[in-house]
Amino acid sequence: MSAASVVFLPGLLCDGRLFAKQTSPLERPWHIADLTKSKSIEGMARNVLSTAPERFAAVGLSMGGIVAFEMLRQAPGRISHLMLLDTTPFADPPDRQAMRLAQIAEASAGGLRELAAESLKPMYLSEAHREDKALLDEILDMAMGLGPRVFENQSLALRERPDSVATLKHISVPTAIVCGEEDQLCTPDTHKLMAQAIPGATLHILKDCGHMATMEQPDRVNAIMADLLERTETKRRRRNETE
Repeated sequence: MSAASVVFLPGLLCDGRLFAKQTSPLERPWHIADLTKSKSIEGMARNVLSTAPERFAAVGLSMGGIVAFEMLRQAPGRISHLMLLDTTPFADPPDRQAMRLAQIAEASAGGLRELAAESLKPMYLSEAHREDKALLDEILDMAMGLGPRVFENQSLALRERPDSVATLKHISVPTAIVCGEEDQLCTPDTHKLMAQAIPGATLHILKDCGHMATMEQPDRVNAIMADLLERTETKRRRRNETE
């Protein structure tokens, strides 16, 4: 049997650089999904499925994980393995919905750089990485490269996203759940809930890591992904780890 292809699903205002340290050593087919065209999570999922291989492993961080839940609802038989990083199954809370509209207005008025820069250190990165200029610059460069129109599309999609909690118990493929110990946007408690709800899921809480696990702790993420892709649906197991 040939190795499963991997479809990587980026987060808000992120491109393929979010997964650069996962794709470069990967010895199997892979593809970075384009999540920039639709204003709904449902539309994003349809777009990805229209170009993805017939069966593939899905690796989603943050918004990418939210899209993965929708892909599972639309085409559950096509996903062979699932890796959820720094994400959430919950719908957007009302206070966050209101904030997104204000952020869209600010970005459209030319304030995207300031908006992205102000949130990077306190919200997206662990304390160990908040002064990493190269990392900060790369994240900001991704955001500015995609621009305010993509920010609007993705923010509206996240604002109106469906709740996916009920989907969790129906996930039957090998699943790894990864979260930074210092993730303030999608907390470790949220990931523990997902690990309990998804049959056979493994949980990995990474030290010195915030919301950007693939960039902050790439070696640990790569090891977890390699282990996941070697698993089969008949050899599922549960493991909870702080690494």
